[in-house]
Amino acid sequence: MNLAVVGANGMLGQDLNRAAQVRGITMAGFDLPEIDLCRPDSLAVLPAVDAVINCAAYTRVDDAETDREPAWRINAEGAGNLARWCAAHAVPLIHISTDYVYNGRKGSPYVETDDTDPLSYYGQSKLGGEVEVQRAGGKTCIVRTQSLYGLGGRNFVKAILNQILKGRTELTVVSDQVSCPTYTLHLAEGLLNLIQAQATGVVHLAAAGGCSWHEFACAIVEEVGAAVDVKPMHASSLNYPAPRPAYSVLDTSRYQSLTHATMPTWRQGLQAYLEEEPMVVELKQSNG
Repeated sequence: MNLAVVGANGMLGQDLNRAAQVRGITMAGFDLPEIDLCRPDSLAVLPAVDAVINCAAYTRVDDAETDREPAWRINAEGAGNLARWCAAHAVPLIHISTDYVYNGRKGSPYVETDDTDPLSYYGQSKLGGEVEVQRAGGKTCIVRTQSLYGLGGRNFVKAILNQILKGRTELTVVSDQVSCPTYTLHLAEGLLNLIQAQATGVVHLAAAGGCSWHEFACAIVEEVGAAVDVKPMHASSLNYPAPRPAYSVLDTSRYQSLTHATMPTWRQGLQAYLEEEPMVVELKQSNG
C-alpha cells in the first residue's frame, strides 16, 4: 500500500510514519511549504497513492476566536480543496476532525449521528471542513478524535512533566472537562486499520474510556512516581477565549465494527507514551 499524508510534520503525521513502517506501508509525507491546502495548485505534487490522510489543520483553539480567516481557510476551505483533488483522482481520503464539533451537553459518549453544535470558532471551522469534504464527493472518511498527545510536539503530558522537572510540588488542573486523551501512535494505527477496512462516512476514533484533565494529570504523576499534589479547579476560572465542551467522550463502536479492532484505554496509551518520552528518562536521572 502507498499512502500520502498531508501535515506530516505534526505529532500525528510523525506517528503515522512510524506505524506505516511497522506494517510495510510506503508513506510519502507532505507539509508546508511544499503543500499548502489554501493553494489548490500546490496539490499537484501529490503522487499516485492508494489513500490520502489529511492531518493538516489550524489548531490554536483560543487564537481562532479572533484569527478567524486563517482558521476557516485552512480547516474548512483547505480541507475542501484536498477533498476535491482526491475525488477528481479517485483516491480515498481520511480527514481528521475533532470532538469540538459537539457542545458537550449530552452527558454520555457521543456517537457519529449525534447533532453537532460547536461552541468555539475552531469547532465551527472544523465542522465547516467536514461539510466541504462531504460535498466534494469521492470516497471519504471523516475521523473525529480528541485530546491528542505524542512524541513529536507540545502536549499536555509534556507540560505536566516539565512542571515536575522544575520541582513543582503542587499543580492545579481542570476537573470539569471530560474527554479521552489519545496517544497519536495508537490513533495512527487505528487510521491504518480504517484504510484497510475501506471505511467511509464519519467514524469516531479515540482511546477507550474517559477522564477529566485533573484525572489525567494525577495518572501522569502516579506513573512517573512524582511527589506532586494535583488539585482540581473549574475551567471557568481560566477565562479561556474559546469555550470547550464539558463532556466530549467519543463512542468508538462504529470503528470496532468496521475494523474488528479495539483501541487501548487512555491509561494504556499514557503508559505506552511514557515508555518512549525522553523527559521521563531525564526525570529519573534528576531523582538519582
